[in-house]
Amino acid sequence: MTKKAKAPRSRATVDRIEDDVAVLVVDGRQVTRALDTLPAGVREGDVVDLEAGTVDAEATESLRADVRAAREQAMRGKKPPSGDFDL
Repeated sequence: MTKKAKAPRSRATVDRIEDDVAVLVVDGRQVTRALDTLPAGVREGDVVDLEAGTVDAEATESLRADVRAAREQAMRGKKPPSGDFDL
C-alpha cells in the first residue's frame, strides 16, 4: 500500500489592506482579494491558510520574528539621524 503525499497548503501573507480589498503575497506574486473573503480580524502581516480560511498563528509569529531579526541586523551599529525632521 502506497501513501499519497499531501500537497502543500496554499498560504498567503497579507501585505496591506486598502479599504475593502486585501493585497496578498502568494508564491512571490501580489494578488488582491475582497477583505470579506478572508478570516474576520485579519491584519497586515498575517499568514493566511487559503484552503482552510484561517490565520496561521504559528507561521505569522515566525514571519514576524524573522522580520524583527532582519530589522535588528540592518540597524546594528547604526545611529538614528540627529536633529529634528518632518516625515
